[in-house]
Amino acid sequence: MQKFLQLFFALLICALANTVSAQKSVDMGILDVAGGSAVAIRVSGSTAELNSLANTAFTAHGYYRVATSGVFDIRFASAGATQVNVQVLKGTAVLLNQTATGSSLRNAFFRAADAAVKATSGLNGFFASKLAFVSNRTGKDEIYVSDLFFGEMKQITNDRAFAMTPRWSPDGTRLIYTSFFQSGFPDIYLLNLASMRRDVFVRVQGTNSGARFSPNGQKVVMVLSGYGTPEISMKSASGGPISRLTNSEAVKSSPCFSPDGGQIVYASEPGPHIYVMPAGGGPSRRLTGGFSSYCAEPDWSRGDPNKIAFTFRKDGQFQVAVLDQKTGKTEQVSKAPYDGVEPCWLADGRHLIYTARAAGSRSLAILDTVTGHTYRLTGMPAEKASVVGP
Repeated sequence: MQKFLQLFFALLICALANTVSAQKSVDMGILDVAGGSAVAIRVSGSTAELNSLANTAFTAHGYYRVATSGVFDIRFASAGATQVNVQVLKGTAVLLNQTATGSSLRNAFFRAADAAVKATSGLNGFFASKLAFVSNRTGKDEIYVSDLFFGEMKQITNDRAFAMTPRWSPDGTRLIYTSFFQSGFPDIYLLNLASMRRDVFVRVQGTNSGARFSPNGQKVVMVLSGYGTPEISMKSASGGPISRLTNSEAVKSSPCFSPDGGQIVYASEPGPHIYVMPAGGGPSRRLTGGFSSYCAEPDWSRGDPNKIAFTFRKDGQFQVAVLDQKTGKTEQVSKAPYDGVEPCWLADGRHLIYTARAAGSRSLAILDTVTGHTYRLTGMPAEKASVVGP
């Protein structure tokens, strides 16, 4: 029991470590920091709602600079209850004239905006993504889902219990997360969003955390401490036995599959540092070296499989870095006056969403890792986000 408690609190310390430097009193305000060059565009909507959505979305995208005139003129118009037409003009030439259909007018707009991004930049869009995140707006950490800008938001749990790290299934139909609900200990739950049926996925002695789906949705990787030490483990998403993939005394956390499902990246003490291993088990290889003595919370980009984002510590503060496996270079990409932690890639392999933490404040921010442009999502306290789609 004593060893279990030691491991339990060790994992909690790892999870909360990023809040240490957030004790500095920083007023984040409404952040919109632009860095590097951006393409000037004009955006407009045929209604006040579409006009507001267009300006919000493209202001958040670091490739663009919204202006009264620009290289491109992007126009949105309602084409029905769940349809939005988008036209992209460059001078008098029409580059795009397309109607997008969504689950709502708002969702249709985001799909149309993603088409405009593709037509004007060649980048994949990410506006139609869905968020899952944790918020304490009710006084307790509960799980919510919404679109990328907190629209069409729905509270998923109402347990009044500490919930952590909600993660989407690749098809967006399920969430897997850790909660202290029912047992009072950290168990892993699987929730079907269509039926709202929630099942215990793993409840074994010790700490059960960090669960994530494989890219095909068939497997789940996680960290279980029931072996005596926190070990990377795997289980079929449909149930069945648990396979142990690691065996060492080191505290491990935050496992994540590579986009092809063949490897797993994770953080491990001492340090911690970032390691990668075969998804079926086998020798691990350390990825982070002299960049920082603290590297954790890795997320492998599906939009650019060469890139892994992670949290690191520098001068007593936490920020986000990106390791490019193609070049072997690691670069700090967030440079805000507050802590930046828990990075999660968006679909284009260029932007990510992370938690911005200052004293008494938690919010989500969209970061362009190329230009450094940062856009903070406002409206409610939120952290620990994951993204699915579009």
